[in-house]
Amino acid sequence: MRVVVLGSGPGGYVAALKAAHLGAQVSVIEKDEVGGTCLNWGCIPTKTLIASTEALRNARNLSEYGIESSGPVFPNLTKMMERKDKVVSIQVKGIRGLFKSWGVTLKEGKGTMVSPRSIEVEKNDGTKETVEADRIIIATGSRPAEIPGFPFDGERILSSDNAVTVREIPKRILIVGAGVIGCEYACIFSELGAEVTMVEMLSRAVSSEDIEISEYLEKEFRKKKITLKTGVKVSRVQSEENGMHVVLSDGKELLTDKVLVSVGRSYNTEHIGLERLGIGKGEKGEILVNETMETNVKGVYAVGDVVGGMLLAHKASREGIVAASNACGTDMTMDYSIVPAAVFTSPEIASVGLREHEAVGKGMSIRTGHFPVRALGKAHATGEISGFFKIITDARTDRIIGAHIIGPHASDLIHEIAVAMKAGLAAKDVAETIHAHPTFSEGIREAAEDVLGEAIHVPKK
Repeated sequence: MRVVVLGSGPGGYVAALKAAHLGAQVSVIEKDEVGGTCLNWGCIPTKTLIASTEALRNARNLSEYGIESSGPVFPNLTKMMERKDKVVSIQVKGIRGLFKSWGVTLKEGKGTMVSPRSIEVEKNDGTKETVEADRIIIATGSRPAEIPGFPFDGERILSSDNAVTVREIPKRILIVGAGVIGCEYACIFSELGAEVTMVEMLSRAVSSEDIEISEYLEKEFRKKKITLKTGVKVSRVQSEENGMHVVLSDGKELLTDKVLVSVGRSYNTEHIGLERLGIGKGEKGEILVNETMETNVKGVYAVGDVVGGMLLAHKASREGIVAASNACGTDMTMDYSIVPAAVFTSPEIASVGLREHEAVGKGMSIRTGHFPVRALGKAHATGEISGFFKIITDARTDRIIGAHIIGPHASDLIHEIAVAMKAGLAAKDVAETIHAHPTFSEGIREAAEDVLGEAIHVPKK
């Protein structure tokens, strides 16, 4: 079986390795660097920068832990970027090493499908090659979406890709869009000392999350002196000698040094041969697939951002495993019912399952349980007291249908609930499971107890 994967992001490279595990002869076509957006411009570089800014914040607060330090603490952006580049490089080498170990052939160049069984590769050295395939997996990913009239120049008007390569800390930065990416960058630049203003056309930040989570994050932003303007658009941006003159839809004006546009992603579906093969696309331009990740053209699969839905690396990787399994003759379907998500703001956000407003909108009868992070002994021991835990259950069955965390280590803690939901467990099951003390995970147990009205460490209502 010859499997050719077009793209090597978290969907593509995982698909390639899975197919190799299953005994296929695998080729990967990549025009940039292996790892895709996630590894080279998204998940890994931003989380590395976030780790640096967290270390900076902790260093500034050393006296709170009884540690005396001499002299002021300040960020060295050049060294932060060097560290980020080193981390990315290690991960890139890791993927290339896995390809070599499993016999996956990497062809560096731009691939265009010429038939359901062949792809033409325009190599980076200018030569061309046709690669034959029994199965094709499309994993070309996405790119930052642009706003008409605000073209990225990499200097004053930045995309999220540009933002991980800045070489100086701006005094002022305007972030257009308060979604996941925008909010993460707001925390990064604020910690570095920039004056951050955010504008969001919707009514709240991180609108994909539970409403209570958005409200809490907005409160934390106010503490950090991050200015958030909701229900507002950018009408005009004009470059001037002393900065960027920005006019908002409500008539207000402001001056900033840089504008970071973070308004979503565009699918990389152009010029890869979709039209030639007659592969169907949805209203937003996403590639349409069935539950096996196969397109309407037999033997051609698609995974990751190009198929739309939640644009998450781990979701893409799972889709890659499903597509590769089916391409190699092993029946498997994709299940989107339990996909945890994390937002690496300060504090972190994590969620799985339904938001409260979604459950109510479905007409479900629900119960919720809450527990504040500051009520945990571990929180005070570590000096991280912001946030809360929230669990949502079906009132009829007590089964957990959603959970939301904002606070320290939320991105790690959420997986206990994801496993519980996968196993069909109820709040009672989590509440009756002994959790080690002192840990942050005790907050999950307490929230589950609160669903049942049995939480020990909350005041009597």
